[in-house]
Amino acid sequence: MSFTVFLGNLPTWVTADDIKQWLAAEDLVADSVKVIRNHETQESKGFAFVEAPTSDEMQAIIRRFDRAPLEDRLLRANAAQPPKGKDGRAATHPAPAQTAGAPANASGSPPPQRHHRRKRGGKDHDRTPRSAFANELAKAL
Repeated sequence: MSFTVFLGNLPTWVTADDIKQWLAAEDLVADSVKVIRNHETQESKGFAFVEAPTSDEMQAIIRRFDRAPLEDRLLRANAAQPPKGKDGRAATHPAPAQTAGAPANASGSPPPQRHHRRKRGGKDHDRTPRSAFANELAKAL
């Protein structure tokens, strides 16, 4: 079982070593600390995950760091939610049951829903210019 703490609203300069030092100063234990970074810039995204060895330790970390002041902000700490899949649902949830009468594809799941472009006032907004510059360019052409 995982006892992971989400630690958010961190300044971008905070590193995993900083968080480990804060935990040690409070006599709190963490199995691992991972500061989440932008893949391209390697700058912190302002949050981290702290893996605690027990539920009690996780609760102690949350109590100590939730709403703790750091610079001009208050940190946020709470139990981490399970990661979500591409469809926005938790990855650990089973696939939805097929509805009666809906045809299934080769995998046995219902077909994806189709989204249609809406038109307002009978005009397709994807084809109308959206700026004064685009209007002037359309007149010139």
